[in-house]
Amino acid sequence: MLHYGFGKGGIGMARTEISAGGVVYRCEGDRLMVQLITDRYGKISLPKGKMEPGETVEQTALREIEEETGIRGEIVAPVDIIKYKYIHPVHGEVDKEVHYYLVEAKSGILRPQVEEISGVSWYDPKEAWSRQEQGGYDNNDVIVRKALARLGIQV
Repeated sequence: MLHYGFGKGGIGMARTEISAGGVVYRCEGDRLMVQLITDRYGKISLPKGKMEPGETVEQTALREIEEETGIRGEIVAPVDIIKYKYIHPVHGEVDKEVHYYLVEAKSGILRPQVEEISGVSWYDPKEAWSRQEQGGYDNNDVIVRKALARLGIQV
């Protein structure tokens, strides 16, 4: 998707990239578990990826979660949208928009998509928050905090 904007050099085209993903959880008996991934840079993160033609953001979130982690889920609620800019080596400045959802795990076998991420695990919610705070991306703090709050956990 392209949109026009006024940058330093007058009228220019900024590319917009939309991605989607989620905070995945499951209940093991009376225990709530939250999924986190370790990305290829060694940072704690959430499964997400770029929207493909013809997909809705919800379909993108569920596809990316399954591709990256092996888990098929169901969207429970939207969490939030993160927006930022980054510089692409070919396209220049890109406006990035990442839509996150709270997703309940329904089936599948946990396994990392090694081409994309280096690991995926389930954590107790408090440990998940601690790992996010210590080793995650700052802009994901609000996503994890809001998702945990929707699950009744305050951090």
